Amino acid sequence: MTIILGLESSCDETAAALVTHDGRILAHRLATQEEAHRPYGGVVPEIAARAHVEMLTPLVEAAFADAGLTLADVDAIAATAGPGLIGGVMVGLVTGKALAHAAGKPLVAVNHLEGHALSPRLSDPTLQFPYMLLLVSGGHCQLLLVKGVGNYARLATTIDDAAGEAFDKTAKLLGLGYPGGPAVEEAASRGNPKAVPLPRPLLGTSEPHFSFAGLKSAVMRAAQSGQHTVEDIAASFQQAVIDCLVDRARRQLVAYPDVTAFVVAGGVAANQAIRGALETLAASQGLRFVAPPLWLCTDNAAMIAWAGAERFALGMTDALDFAARPRWPLDPDAQAARSAGVKA
Repeated sequence: MTIILGLESSCDETAAALVTHDGRILAHRLATQEEAHRPYGGVVPEIAARAHVEMLTPLVEAAFADAGLTLADVDAIAATAGPGLIGGVMVGLVTGKALAHAAGKPLVAVNHLEGHALSPRLSDPTLQFPYMLLLVSGGHCQLLLVKGVGNYARLATTIDDAAGEAFDKTAKLLGLGYPGGPAVEEAASRGNPKAVPLPRPLLGTSEPHFSFAGLKSAVMRAAQSGQHTVEDIAASFQQAVIDCLVDRARRQLVAYPDVTAFVVAGGVAANQAIRGALETLAASQGLRFVAPPLWLCTDNAAMIAWAGAERFALGMTDALDFAARPRWPLDPDAQAARSAGVKA
């Protein structure tokens, strides 16, 4: 039995997990930093990095205790090596390197986005390549053709804000607090999604990409007008995001009819209204819809350990001098989208 220790510290969640090659999660420990960042309305990189330093070692020890294992029992150490807040990424990667060196175990430097991309195969072992993936998180909004482990074709990306970023900014504009995504979803459940006329950027266009900056600005104007309730603005905003995600995804599903499934992953995939709309889209195209359980959508170490297991099984290990990366595209050869820059 192959056992992988996974470490995650790319943003504001610190986590450690032990996962087997056949997808059994032996242990998972996670510490959130919501209370530390709430006064600032968003993640403060310096606070996040210090918290990772304080939390990661105790979480690793707790995960081993939960599983009844020791470092000698694992076959490899998988650590997020990017993309993310570089201070946090360095904490996890350096910890992974130290453990790998001390125990004489291989290191697997994991792309955080690949953790999300492969996480549906952890929750659904029947999922086969190639599949269409909508990766929606606080920092990324992409459509990817997942051909295999380490083999991705980026079909669309955001040219400005990511969907999760738009949720967070909308929450701040509406005074809904932090974290923004769940707060907007809760307010939207009590509002009318047709009450506020909001734009659907790039809807129906031949350009494949996403755009949410104009929608965010329209939310600001709606809030400043005083003509709408917070709940109605939240519901209308959420529906606009759904319409954009469905339209852009449908375009690629039609272009790639031979995929095995339509898959969604990333923190925004925890939004139930978005999940429901995407599941309906998959059904309309005659495709399976696969989404990880909610806790696997947000940042966690189980997905990093699983990505490490998938890579380790193929002999993909890394040297101890592997450098942390604040930016790390899954498809480095993808054509740059206009104005997308580092979010490509």
